[in-house]
Amino acid sequence: MPKIALIFLTFTVSISAAVVQAQTLKGSRNSMERQYQVALQNGYGFAKTASFVKEYVSTGDLVQVKENRYFELHDVSYPYARSPVKNFVEQISAKYFANCGEKLTVTSLTRPIDRQPNNAASDSVHPTGMAVDLRIPPLGKCRSWLERTLLSMEAADVLDVTRERNPPHYHVAVFPEVVHAFADASSTSDNEYVVRRGDSLSRISTITGVSVAHLKAGNGLRNDMIVAGQKLQIPAAASKPMNTSRANEVASYAELTHRVRRGDTLWRLAKRYGTTVDAISKDNDLAGDALQIGQVLKVTSNRNSL
Repeated sequence: MPKIALIFLTFTVSISAAVVQAQTLKGSRNSMERQYQVALQNGYGFAKTASFVKEYVSTGDLVQVKENRYFELHDVSYPYARSPVKNFVEQISAKYFANCGEKLTVTSLTRPIDRQPNNAASDSVHPTGMAVDLRIPPLGKCRSWLERTLLSMEAADVLDVTRERNPPHYHVAVFPEVVHAFADASSTSDNEYVVRRGDSLSRISTITGVSVAHLKAGNGLRNDMIVAGQKLQIPAAASKPMNTSRANEVASYAELTHRVRRGDTLWRLAKRYGTTVDAISKDNDLAGDALQIGQVLKVTSNRNSL
């Protein structure tokens, strides 16, 4: 989905000490029950056998997940998932690649009930296609980046992550609200990209979705020469122009919802989504400028700003 691609490019990990303390990779019985309830609330079916997986694929409930330059599938028997999971994997793996220079490894997606391991919980959401297992990176810096990113998204209440021990992996249950969370988690400051050996402005442009011209302008570059270790600022609002067909796809996502986070103001939201304070107030029948954390707002975004 192009919308997720656009807003994920502006996603930066800025996780505070309070969030680190509040979130955990240990998981709990409550978190499993939460995942199960989300699956039920969204009408997700639980595939009992491989034939059920095939049926869900034919109806479009599950979509195929194909590995690309940013992630690989390792011993994945059923490379299918719910659309939010597919898009989550594609976007977080691109960011992981940009930060670590290696592919993210997916070890499991949809698993029918009769193929669940013996130690799987009876209410596991793997049979719904709403979960993905990620291999734990061997490099400490990559492991830290991935864990911080997953925990910050768990803090945004759009996924639930647990670090499993047997076998070692991250179990990630992706909630449908992940689309809005990417927008909520976006920052008004620029992203930063550390140049790696073999990088070029063209390659960085492909990874980040920002044109070469904007990369050069945003970093005061007079030519295309960059060196390993150099830090480049990635302008969040300078994404590449889209062709007509892609613009039409994005247009269908112009009406959004936003969950208010700490520090949000109507002015900041209007700036982020390319709309006005008056428009947001009118769409949500707001009597004043006061917002409450957790409040959900309807936002009609300026399509030309997406």
